[in-house]
Amino acid sequence: MTTTRRSVLAGAAFAASFALSPAFAPALAQAPTEIELFFPVPVDGQLARDMAAMIKEFNETHPAIKATPVYTGSYDETLIKTRAAMKAGKPPAAAIMSANFLLDLKIEGEIQPLDGLIKAAGKTNDQFMGQFFPALYGNAVLDRSVYGVPFHNSTPLLYINADHFKEAGLDPDKLPTNWEELAAAAKKLTKREGDRVTRWGITMPSNYDYGGWILQALTQSNGGQWFNVDYGGEVYYDTPSMLGALTFWSDLVAKAKVHPTGVQAGGAVSSAFLSGQSSMVLLSTGSLTHIRGNAKFPYKVAFVPKNVKNEVPIGGASLVIPTGVEGARREAAWTLINWMTAPEKSGWWSRATGYFAPNMAAYDLPEMKEFLAKNPDAGIAVKQLAFAKPWFATYKTVPVRKAIEDELQAVLSGKKSPKEALVAAQKTADEVMRPYVEQTALKLPTN
Repeated sequence: MTTTRRSVLAGAAFAASFALSPAFAPALAQAPTEIELFFPVPVDGQLARDMAAMIKEFNETHPAIKATPVYTGSYDETLIKTRAAMKAGKPPAAAIMSANFLLDLKIEGEIQPLDGLIKAAGKTNDQFMGQFFPALYGNAVLDRSVYGVPFHNSTPLLYINADHFKEAGLDPDKLPTNWEELAAAAKKLTKREGDRVTRWGITMPSNYDYGGWILQALTQSNGGQWFNVDYGGEVYYDTPSMLGALTFWSDLVAKAKVHPTGVQAGGAVSSAFLSGQSSMVLLSTGSLTHIRGNAKFPYKVAFVPKNVKNEVPIGGASLVIPTGVEGARREAAWTLINWMTAPEKSGWWSRATGYFAPNMAAYDLPEMKEFLAKNPDAGIAVKQLAFAKPWFATYKTVPVRKAIEDELQAVLSGKKSPKEALVAAQKTADEVMRPYVEQTALKLPTN
C-alpha cells in the first residue's frame, strides 16, 4: 500500500470516528429531553383539549424537548398524584398546581425555588414577577423567593340570566352590588309550583375546594380575613366576619329558601344556570368560556356582591418544578414554563378558557384588545383584581381547608348551625396545624 493511500484511509477513518463521536454529534441528532407536565382540569370547558393543543405547538417549535401533558384530575388530585410520583422517585418535570398549595409544598420541601433559573436568565426576582399582576404575588413569592409562575388565574364572579331578570321585573343592567340586593333579587327570581321550586334565585358551589373558595370570598366581602397571610399556622374560622358570611349563605337556603339545600358541585351549578334552573350563580371566571359557548340566553357577569367591601380571593394555578428535577429536565421545564406564561400564550389560554391572563402584557396585544371588545364579560375579572387578595394557604392546606368545608356542607344540609359549625372547624384546623405551630414557636430565652 502506498503512503498516499494509507494517508487517505487514515483520514477517512478519522473523519468517521469524528462523526460518530457523541461529543461532536450535532445537537439535532440527539434524542430530545423528555418531560411530563401534570395538569388539572378543575372547572368547566374543554381545558384538556386546549392543553393538548398548547403542548403540541410547544413540541413542534422546540424539537430538543418532548413534553407530555398528563391529566391528573382536580387540584386536590393533582397534589396527591404529584406527591406520589415524587415518593416513587419519578417527579414530573413541571406541574400546574393550585396556587394555594405552594406554601404547604414549600414547607414540606416538595417544590424548588426558581431564583437560580431567573438569575441565569439575567433577571432579578422583582423583574421577573413584574410581568404579572401584583395581586398574584402572594401565592407565588414566599420568603422573597419565587416558587411558582402564575399560569391561569381567576376570581369568583356573579353570573346572571338577563331574560330571568326582565321577567322578574329586574333591570339586567343594574346587577346586585351588595348582599341585600342579591337576596332581594334572588327572592324575585325564585319560582315555585306549590311547595316545589322550579327555579332557584341563586346557587353557589359548596363541594370541596370550590366551597371554601366561595366562602372565603363572602368572608372577605364581609370585612374579614380567612387566614394569616404571614404565617402558615393560623386561620380565622370562628370569627364574627366568617359567622356573618356563613349565616348569610345559610339564610339563603333555610330562611329565604332561594338557594337549594345540600352540597352543590361546581359542574352542577353551571349546568343549573345553563338549563335555566338557577337565575344567578357564583362561579369562577374559569367557567366563562363554557358559559359563553353554551348559554342559549343573554347573560351578564359582575363582581361578587359585597357586604362591607369589595374583596375576593385569587384563584387558579401556578407552574412549579418539584424537588428532585435537575439537569436537562429542569432546564427543559423552565423553557416550557416561560413559553406557556409569555404574553402570547397567556392571552391565548385566557381566550380559550375564560381564566384571565396573569401576564399583563397579554392585554396589550391586538388580538386580546379585539377579543375584549367583542367579549367585555372577559374583562370583569381583570377589573376585580384591584380588590383581590391571596388565596387561602397554610400548612396542610387541604385538610385545614376541608375542616371548614365539612362544616359548610353540614350547615347547608341543615345539620348544624353556623356558630357550632365554625367552632368545630376552628378546633379541627388548629389540631391539624398544631405540629407546625409547635415547630415554629419562638423559644424564649430563660433567665
